[in-house]
Amino acid sequence: MIIGTCLIELHLPGNGSLKGKRSALKPLLTRLHREFNVSAAEVGRQDAWQSAEIALALVANEAGHAQTVLQRAVAWIEANRPDVQVVDYSIEVIA
Repeated sequence: MIIGTCLIELHLPGNGSLKGKRSALKPLLTRLHREFNVSAAEVGRQDAWQSAEIALALVANEAGHAQTVLQRAVAWIEANRPDVQVVDYSIEVIA
């Protein structure tokens, strides 16, 4: 069993409230779950208006598959969500 995790630091430019942050993150997390079959949640910086930390996790049979899915998820955010900027991310695969 292989477990893949990805921690993503996001910047939400122009956001002025926690309500606005939630309205940007909730659809993002739902779409990541639907598109990539990963668990997705906000895990840090919950009180900051313009930054967020989200985590993705998945279970796979092969480490390469887990790595690929998580990298594709980050690339998808960068390509499809111009309202959210990926500041940094880290992927860890545990065998």
